[in-house]
Amino acid sequence: MGDPLHEQGETGAALRQVYDAAGPYLESLTDRPVYDRGAEPLLSDLDGPLPEDGTGTAGAVGTLLRVGTATATASAGPRFYHFVIGGSTPAALAADWVVSLLDQNAFVRASSRFADAVERVALDWLRQLAGLPDGWGGALVPSATYANVTGLALARHWWAERHGVDVTSAGLAGLPRMPVLSGGYVHPSARKALQLLGHGRDAVEVYARDEVGRVDLDAIRRRLSTLDGAPAVLVGTAGEPGAGAFDPLADLADLAAEYGAWLHVDAAFGLFAALSPDTAHLVAGLDRADSIAADAHKWLNVPYESGFALVREPDRLGPAFGMPGSAYLPGPDDPRGGYGLLGPESSRRARALPIWATLAAYGRRGYRELVERHCALARYLAAAVDAAPDLERLAEVPLNVVCFRYRPPGLPESELDAVNRRLGEALLDDGRVFAGTTVYNGHVGLRPAISNWRTTAADLDVFVDVVRELGASLS
Repeated sequence: MGDPLHEQGETGAALRQVYDAAGPYLESLTDRPVYDRGAEPLLSDLDGPLPEDGTGTAGAVGTLLRVGTATATASAGPRFYHFVIGGSTPAALAADWVVSLLDQNAFVRASSRFADAVERVALDWLRQLAGLPDGWGGALVPSATYANVTGLALARHWWAERHGVDVTSAGLAGLPRMPVLSGGYVHPSARKALQLLGHGRDAVEVYARDEVGRVDLDAIRRRLSTLDGAPAVLVGTAGEPGAGAFDPLADLADLAAEYGAWLHVDAAFGLFAALSPDTAHLVAGLDRADSIAADAHKWLNVPYESGFALVREPDRLGPAFGMPGSAYLPGPDDPRGGYGLLGPESSRRARALPIWATLAAYGRRGYRELVERHCALARYLAAAVDAAPDLERLAEVPLNVVCFRYRPPGLPESELDAVNRRLGEALLDDGRVFAGTTVYNGHVGLRPAISNWRTTAADLDVFVDVVRELGASLS
């Protein structure tokens, strides 16, 4: 087939192929299995040596659609409860198609004034959604891990400044180890961020008062008092994925203020608790943080990849992430600069478009209703677990995650962890619903997270039935 120049007229036809497949696929999400293991042999159709001439646009797109609609994990559907993954609202999905259509490089204003303008508005709308005051800024990034990198990179620059070092130019050589203190909820993505920033993933000093991970504030206070005024970084968690628990952010903010520490909050999905008066108390003190990491592809329900960092002092972003001078590149303060100089990426997809579109389409009220509906569904699931003779809830349900285990009458405690591990594997292989295992307070259990806009009580009824069915077959 050769050069795509010979197929200029095929673009419209290829897009129609995708459009024609989209309708049936999206309609099937309501009832289809999350994963069809029987379709796995189709994956071999993607394999083979690199084609010399190619099959042409229609052939390539047709193969992707045929294999993808059969073998893709239906994580956009209502019965996917693994990790914490939202779907894509209609507005967000359509806007994501616009992203590919326009193919903007959201590096700086010089590369796309349109992408820059949408990102500026989207970030401010996210700030308002979180209930943060005027003056906060931020950056759109691929994930909460990158958002943690962004916030902790700013913390590192702030910390180095306190030692009289410009870490942008001089690096970390000669500096002491940066104290990073947290409770037991600290997420691996925050550790990974510290690893990438050169501090090491084991730099975090964990102060927990129990096996669940609840923060020991007195222990952190004692540790801060030993630093003799030297700067430190506190890491709080708003919504840990095992059971949806929260650190007491206001108490951590008090400690940060008392000892002059930087407070970074990992609020990957817990940030959205701010939307409802029923759950806003969980994030009390969030507005006193210095940096916040969150994900839009979780509870905001926009397509991957979409995270964001919000920062109290946005003027710190340019010095931390601006690129070395070059004749053809604008600097962070240049009128033609932009967000590619205010975060860890340079060339960037215009990921602001789905965020802008879904917030414009449904507004604050729509997302408040979404959060409140999902929290109500979590309580519904918790009640179903409590009523089942062979299920046992392991934790309270403060938000949208329900942590429980399969516990049939008569099965010894010593065998429960093994049975629940096998149950988690069986769920992923069975494919009708998806949920993964965790270890909570020393017990292996399941931790379904409800964050997809399509999920209903009927979907949770199916989930409970499948869990009990597979559990009975294993035990």
